[in-house]
Amino acid sequence: MTEEFVDQRYYEAATPNSVAERVAIRARDRIFHDFMRVVQPAATATILDVGVSDVIGPAANVIERCYPHPHMITAAGLGEALAFKAAFPAVGYHQIRANVPLPFADHAFDVATSNAVLEHVGSLANQRFFVSELCRVSRQVFITVPHRFFPVEHHTNIPLMHWMNASFAFACGLSGKTKWADESNLILMSKARLKAACPAAAHPVIGYTGIQLGPLSSNLFCHIDSARG
Repeated sequence: MTEEFVDQRYYEAATPNSVAERVAIRARDRIFHDFMRVVQPAATATILDVGVSDVIGPAANVIERCYPHPHMITAAGLGEALAFKAAFPAVGYHQIRANVPLPFADHAFDVATSNAVLEHVGSLANQRFFVSELCRVSRQVFITVPHRFFPVEHHTNIPLMHWMNASFAFACGLSGKTKWADESNLILMSKARLKAACPAAAHPVIGYTGIQLGPLSSNLFCHIDSARG
C-alpha cells in the first residue's frame, strides 16, 4: 500500500462537492471535536500526526485544518508531501517509511494521532507495530478509523455488503473495485479489530465518532493514555 494509492483512490469516492465529500467533512469535523474532548491537549502540547494526506481539501488533514496551534504539530507521511507543506507552512513535516520504527525518541511528543491510516497498513502484525510505535513516541495516542458497520463503506461507496468479507469481495468484483477487497490495501475495522491492534498493556478506550449512528456510526476512535497504564 502506497500513500499515493490511498490518497487518490480514497478521494475517488469523495470527489469535490459530492454527497460523499460532505459526509466525510461532517465526520472529520466530529472526529476533531472528539479529539479535543478526549485528549484535552494544552496549548503547549506537542502533537505528532502520522499519515497526513497530500490531497488538500476540506475533508483531509483535519488536525492541521482545525487545531488552533499548528506550530505545535509535527506531521509524518510516506511521500514528499509538497502540496501538504505548501498548504500548512506552520506544520513541521517528516517523511517516514512503512513498517519501520518512527524516527523519534521515546515520549518525544505529548500526543500522537492518526486518522484513517491503521486500516491500510496491511496485516494485524503491522497494525500492532504501528500502534506500538505511536505509544512509544508519545504520552497519549488518539487513533481513528472508518467503522465497517457504517451503512456505506468509506472507500468504495458500496452499501451494506462490506459487513461480511465474502459479500464485500463479491461487490468489489462487480463494481471494478477489487483492490479494496485485498486486506493488503484495506482492513475493514470493527471495535474488536481495533482493540486487537493495541498493545496488551495499553488499556485502550474505544468509542464511536464521526457520523453519530450509535453502533452504526461512521468511525471508531481509540484513546491510549500512558498515565493509566
